[in-house]
Amino acid sequence: MMKVCYKSIRRALKRIAMTALLAWEWLESGVTFDLSSDAVRADPYATYERLRRKDPVHYSRLAGGWVLTRYEDAQAVLLDHHRFSNMQARSDYGQDASMLDLDPPDHTRLRSLVSKAFTPRTVAQQEPRVQQIVDELLEAAGEQDHLDLIEVLAFPLPVIVIAEMIGVPTEDLEQFKEWSNAIVLSLEPARSDEQVRRFRRASEELYEYFEGIIAQRREAPKDDLISALLEAEDEGDKLSHLELLATLELLLVAGNETTRNLIGNGMLALLRNPHEMERLREDPSLLDTAIDELLRYDSPVQLDGRHLLEDVEIGGKQLWAGAQVVAAVGAANRDPAAFSNPEKLDVGREERSHISFGRGIHFCLGAPLALLEARIAFATILKKFSSIRLSAEPEYRPQVVLRGVEALWVQVEWAAELAPSAAVETHTVERDGSLLDIPSE
Repeated sequence: MMKVCYKSIRRALKRIAMTALLAWEWLESGVTFDLSSDAVRADPYATYERLRRKDPVHYSRLAGGWVLTRYEDAQAVLLDHHRFSNMQARSDYGQDASMLDLDPPDHTRLRSLVSKAFTPRTVAQQEPRVQQIVDELLEAAGEQDHLDLIEVLAFPLPVIVIAEMIGVPTEDLEQFKEWSNAIVLSLEPARSDEQVRRFRRASEELYEYFEGIIAQRREAPKDDLISALLEAEDEGDKLSHLELLATLELLLVAGNETTRNLIGNGMLALLRNPHEMERLREDPSLLDTAIDELLRYDSPVQLDGRHLLEDVEIGGKQLWAGAQVVAAVGAANRDPAAFSNPEKLDVGREERSHISFGRGIHFCLGAPLALLEARIAFATILKKFSSIRLSAEPEYRPQVVLRGVEALWVQVEWAAELAPSAAVETHTVERDGSLLDIPSE
């Protein structure tokens, strides 16, 4: 009873403290950035616009750092790893850092070990397999006309692809999803104690899972990333065992989360802008341009944090060494100084310099693979469905850094010649001495 009472008091005090911090923030700048707000998580873009207009270099006490909402400022931070460090403390839950959390030379060393698997040429070789997976996933939906595109395609596709590349069993999809959903909470700037416990436990379980696969590969190497990384580990100083585990965790989680959100957010944007979907359907040559626009319009990664190594001045404000700086990617991608009419979805947009994959040395390693998967997914959806529309208003997952919908329910009509498992009535006729089954009228 006392424990329940203590937790209730603690929650009440936390709410009071947050309200006070937000009031202080508003008095200083006339605007707030409330990461705990359901409204902000559901649609951050109105808040970004207010921040960019009133206080583009904004100190957020809830985020614990400076939030930059202008394209020019955000891009400058992402490009400058000498002053804006990506080092983050992971010791609080007993892990070594992945390349995502490192600066050169360690970042350079780790990235070089896996980069060959994600070059455009290497990724292009995956195209037939990715197309096969997309076809099989949609085929498995049968003749349903009411689908959750996240469950049917956007979640399983990237997990299957990255799992096969890494070398882990794809039948463990649901377990990967559970671990991934918990581990991404470690990226959130505002976390509850329960969320911290969840991602610690999930990370420990995933490490234990990888240890079993690693032991198998030591006995019998295969043509996969685990075997290749083990070879590097065995050579001595290229890769420690903890770095191996952290790298595998990063690849599995990042390879799932960001592409899932790209497909989900992108399809939602097209569904809410049916004229743009029809434009793309009528002119498939716009597909690559459209994917860039979907990445800009509702970026899978909304915020990208850095640690300031020296005092700098941005937008007339003095930022001190040791402070956290957050490049608001989602805001930068809708900055009218960089994109004309940025609130409008335009699948033929000529301005394609979004920063959804980052910039500089931390530019997304898996970008070529994500683009390939998205291109095949969108093209196949438009080909197989002659009609597709929202059947329920989707809810975004309760995260602010990695933005994506929980489910995307749609009503579809399958293209007649591509409907899966469609039963075709036939009758037998004799022609030129042979019996043939032909479709009935």
